[in-house]
Amino acid sequence: MPQTSMASSLVAPPSTSFFHTKKDLNLSAFSSSSSSSSQRYQKHASRKICCSVSAPQQTQRQPSTTGSVKTAMTMTEKILARASQKEQVTPGDNIWVNVDILMTHDVCGPGSIGIFKNEFGKDAKVWDREKVVIIPDHYIFTSDERANRNVDILRDFCNEQNIKYFYDIKDLSNFKVNPDYKGVCHIALAQEGHCRPGEVLLGTDSHTCTAGAFGQFATGIGNTDAGFVLGAGKLLLKVPPTLRFVMDGEMPNYLLAKDLILQIIGEISVAGATYKSMEFVGSTVESLNMEERMTLCNMVVEAGGKNGVIPPDSITYKYLEGKTSVPYEPVYSDHQARFLSEYRFDVSKLEPLVAKPHSPDNRALARECKDVKINRVYIGSCTGGKTEDFMAAAKVFLASGKKVKVPTFLVPATQKVWMDVYSLPVPGSGGKTCSQIFEEAGCDTPASPSCGACLGGPKDTYARMNEPQVCVSTTNRNFPGRMGHREGEIYLASPYTAAASALTGYVTDPREFLQ
Repeated sequence: MPQTSMASSLVAPPSTSFFHTKKDLNLSAFSSSSSSSSQRYQKHASRKICCSVSAPQQTQRQPSTTGSVKTAMTMTEKILARASQKEQVTPGDNIWVNVDILMTHDVCGPGSIGIFKNEFGKDAKVWDREKVVIIPDHYIFTSDERANRNVDILRDFCNEQNIKYFYDIKDLSNFKVNPDYKGVCHIALAQEGHCRPGEVLLGTDSHTCTAGAFGQFATGIGNTDAGFVLGAGKLLLKVPPTLRFVMDGEMPNYLLAKDLILQIIGEISVAGATYKSMEFVGSTVESLNMEERMTLCNMVVEAGGKNGVIPPDSITYKYLEGKTSVPYEPVYSDHQARFLSEYRFDVSKLEPLVAKPHSPDNRALARECKDVKINRVYIGSCTGGKTEDFMAAAKVFLASGKKVKVPTFLVPATQKVWMDVYSLPVPGSGGKTCSQIFEEAGCDTPASPSCGACLGGPKDTYARMNEPQVCVSTTNRNFPGRMGHREGEIYLASPYTAAASALTGYVTDPREFLQ
């Protein structure tokens, strides 16, 4: 954890100006910020890290004592400036960035390794064997020989390069006998301590942006870029401008972070943050636990975002305790930092949402879709397969006391999440675990941890949509064919909404069971 003196020196004064016009949103699902909300926000932020705002005004550049001109920076700009060893960076700058962690998995790893060997030589060594993290997770529990071969290629490479962090799996018949196997890469990265404030994490997966929840610059890259990073330890990146999302208000007991990010994507569209950083602040964000923050950052790429980021705080540091011994230095947006736009939300007015087929920005209120008959429910993935996600689903099943009316598939993200499902008592249940509640509700037995059917996968992937069915899913994408069959229809939803829908056989507002 960072030293107190260092952290306090990085706290920005409670005032922020914005580069473009501030946007107060006023849609049916939420109300625009009132003056009282603004006052609560400023009062709250005055004792927190870099979260208060003032009326928009043009940033004034003041000359320093040396005569040079210095401009305040956002969190993302500061991280990239440090990683490129520059005093100052500006959106649009192309800079060489030193990488702290490179992650790849079984889908993109073999291609990245092939490019590395082709460009750097068949006997070349990676730039740092302790900064490469390789996590098989996508197409694991399958008899598909090509998918199995991908994991073999990863294993051979890691043995050759003596990679320190390779989370291998050899016995596919029983994941529990593989002590190194973790599961979904984005959740495993956090659980294994690879997500640290102020660092740069690149991964060959678009949802690498999940790690931004830790105040880290994290983004997905392609195989060619990954092959270069393996050999050079750096990458040429363009500095993105930043959109700031201010979320205030007490979170209703029927909402989860999935509802928040679906609201945002529905507002700005799947192209609204293209190659932009999305910074999340406000009293609501500060109240979220780390797993909920990860959900928020996970789906910024569904709005086209380059990265998502949340200012680290005591909740962040508490999560990291015991997970990493690597020193880290958090950064925060300066009080005069330039933001492209600001969006403000009164979360207390938000309702449960879904994203209808076939786009994450096809937003609708869950209650507006009550006549949509469904065939199945899927709870899992990097977005919706964390411990807190299963706790949320169990809460709905417990409150209803009913059995599900459609097949309900449960895929824990990691081995640790699987263990939590079977060991942690659900609050208010009298000591029952999630697995007990799921069994009583008639759900399928929790499956082996992996990405499962989120990306479709080979035909024998557990819970893959091999027929043109309608599914309510806690995953992140609902494009045609995403979970298998091209004519399948996917409604993206929170674990609350997914569980409620499983109980009725229709898309269902969870307030039916939680109020």
